[in-house]
Amino acid sequence: MRNFDADNFVDRLQSNCRLIEIKEFEADEVITTFLSRRNQFCILLEGKAQLITYDKDGNRKILYYYTKNDVFGEPLFKVYMDRELFVLAREKCKVLFYPYDAAENCTEDCLYHIEILKNLPDLIFSSIAKQNFRMLLLTNKSVRDKLLTYFQILSIENHSKSFELPLSLTDLSDYLMIERTAMMRELKRLKDEKIIKKNKNKITLI
Repeated sequence: MRNFDADNFVDRLQSNCRLIEIKEFEADEVITTFLSRRNQFCILLEGKAQLITYDKDGNRKILYYYTKNDVFGEPLFKVYMDRELFVLAREKCKVLFYPYDAAENCTEDCLYHIEILKNLPDLIFSSIAKQNFRMLLLTNKSVRDKLLTYFQILSIENHSKSFELPLSLTDLSDYLMIERTAMMRELKRLKDEKIIKKNKNKITLI
């Protein structure tokens, strides 16, 4: 997939389309909720965010995490459950919003629509790749297999045996849907067995 330059995209087009909104959010602010009746997509221009839900017992689940240039919104994650899904800023974020259902109200010569058609495959494929990544993780049943699969994928993405975890350990346990205490025990075993090295949030595969 070619690199999608969101910064250049926004710089060239935000003055040409009156539907675009750029908003900033502080850490722990809700960026958006996923509603079946609202069709918009968003591009995370700066910061980190997570797609969150809670189960019936009030336990938090991290469905996805987003970094710079990631795309999210209802069209990419259809809502089929009665529990609320929302995107939460994990640090200061800047987000582009585009309500594509209102496109007919925009000017006919708006260059934004041309750019969207040009970049839509890249935006969708990026989202699909992340969803496949998560599905691969959750097919593993054991805590060890989930951790090692996650580490191996991060190693490939970073082209290195050493990498920084993009999530805190608490967030990682929620993302992998495992108990934090069980995860910490397994991390210790992996270190003791010399399968990994761990220094704070830096992991090295041995």
